[in-house]
Amino acid sequence: MKTGQKLWEKAKNIIPGGNMLLSKRSEMFLPGEWPSYFKSAKGCKVIDLDGNEFVDVSIMGIGTNTLGYGHPEVDQAVYEVVKDGNMSTFNCFEEVYLAEKLIELHPWFDMVRFARTGGEANAVAVRIARAASGKDKVAICGYHGWHDWYLSANLESEKNLVGHLLPGLNPLGVPKVLKNTIYPFNYNDFNALLEIVKNNEIGVIKMEVVRNEQPQNNFLEKVRELATKKNIVLIFDECTSGFREANGGIHKKYKVLPDMAIFGKAIGNGYALTAITGKREVMEAAQSTFISSTFWTERIGPAAALKTLEVMEKLKSWETITNIGKKIQNKWDEIAKQNGLEITHWRIPSLAGFSFLSEENLSYKTLITQELLAKKILATNTVYSCICHDDEVLDKYFNELDLVFNKIKKCEDQTEKIENLLKIPVCHSGFKRLN
Repeated sequence: MKTGQKLWEKAKNIIPGGNMLLSKRSEMFLPGEWPSYFKSAKGCKVIDLDGNEFVDVSIMGIGTNTLGYGHPEVDQAVYEVVKDGNMSTFNCFEEVYLAEKLIELHPWFDMVRFARTGGEANAVAVRIARAASGKDKVAICGYHGWHDWYLSANLESEKNLVGHLLPGLNPLGVPKVLKNTIYPFNYNDFNALLEIVKNNEIGVIKMEVVRNEQPQNNFLEKVRELATKKNIVLIFDECTSGFREANGGIHKKYKVLPDMAIFGKAIGNGYALTAITGKREVMEAAQSTFISSTFWTERIGPAAALKTLEVMEKLKSWETITNIGKKIQNKWDEIAKQNGLEITHWRIPSLAGFSFLSEENLSYKTLITQELLAKKILATNTVYSCICHDDEVLDKYFNELDLVFNKIKKCEDQTEKIENLLKIPVCHSGFKRLN
């Protein structure tokens, strides 16, 4: 076993689950073989604990680094903050300028609160919206973190979040009194939302603007109209989608304006910062409830976010990563067709992913990761694009992927067996207890 693999085995014995983020567990990639830990990262290159350099054509820090790892201007802004001091009895002034900038980009909003993680921001937004509406029940669509308010959807049925989060999530530890406070509905199913609102005292609708499919039949407009008519607070969760197809929230593209919006991931290019933005009449409800945390006042996050927004605007990074994503999607289709395979892809281009139309889809995904890792490429069936994914990087990726697709075609034709090609167990697709 290599250094990272050994450390991962040790980690599982002293850290429940091995780490703090399910999506970065080694079992989600290559059980027993994934390098697991990095020593340094720059651009789209990652060096592991044994000094091996890999090109990251996968999830780029789970979508946090659209400008690439270690962007020099963003890092320099952080260095300056560290040099001058990250914490004090006083507040950090950067958060005021950052709030002004976010309002400038979204002039329909008036106020901003900050946190450091997506789960925190979602919990803060729901608390404020419930306080503003005076109602407890929330209709949700999409992935909104791990907190009790959200996971309580599975108290009524463990299948409630299957299409929104992950299968197999037992809401153990979530107070049972929260049952029937969260009501999931599927994207583009407006009638389901209408039924939920009709039969329950819904105070908040919380949803991702877009995830795996595009809005149809004026879906977003209908949701907005319903929320306005019923005096429901509408929240768009843009932790994932923000700053990927527009300079700000992707709701700007669809011209549908929520009462609140949440931003995270890309806003700090790898440094922790999330923002809860909204209309004054909603956001001022934050003063009626208690929402406070020590490390929400540190300077690194706001300083990094300010510089990240500046660099994004200068480079128009959202256009670059969207074009890269479209190129990747088109090339996937081309390679699949050349090899006689059927695939379907999902998500917006800069967060592109694909699946094989086969019962062995998960095994084939594992094979891709295994084979490309041997070529020093980090890859799955998903690419979160960054501005560093240039033609040289992508051409090498496509060439290696073509070879794997050829092997997969042989498996589909039953002239080869996938179990003979895989050197390790199939990767996990959802939550599983790690021994």
